[in-house]
Amino acid sequence: MELLRTPRLLLRHWEESDLPAFYDLYSRDDVMRWLGSHPRRTLATLEEARERLDRWHARERDLDPPLGLWAIVPLVPGTPSPPPVGTVPFLPLSDADGPTGLIEVGWHLHPQHQGQGFATEAAGALLAAAATARIGEVLALTDLDNVRSQAVAARLGMSDEGTTDRWFGLTSRQFRKVTPQSRSGL
Repeated sequence: MELLRTPRLLLRHWEESDLPAFYDLYSRDDVMRWLGSHPRRTLATLEEARERLDRWHARERDLDPPLGLWAIVPLVPGTPSPPPVGTVPFLPLSDADGPTGLIEVGWHLHPQHQGQGFATEAAGALLAAAATARIGEVLALTDLDNVRSQAVAARLGMSDEGTTDRWFGLTSRQFRKVTPQSRSGL
């Protein structure tokens, strides 16, 4: 399913045919070192990648767009669609007490595609979609040492709220974006 397009990107669901790109992304230490609970572990096999992608698809079934785990696909004029180069998760957050009503945006990019503005462009498009969907606030949670992701959050106009231990049993830096709809009281 296609969610949206930006000038340079298509955001859509990961597809079965994307499995090699999914595996390539999540089997890399330089991607996985920032993601998930400790110990952080890369995908070891294509079968493990298939199982994770299947779990993602099962999770997305209960989500209404713009919520989801969106593949980032570069748009290259005059060429067939290349494989995805990353993911923009846009998911409901739960803490130790259960669902919070808050949404988290994140970004995972293949190292060959970092530093090109793709994370900022993709996440910015999702923040705009959140405003249209009347999602009032969106958080971004980064590893304390991930200064590149923190810079993306700042470029997105997200407020740095400092460190928190609230999410996923980790200490992370929390950023917040309040959408225009929630400020205007709509």
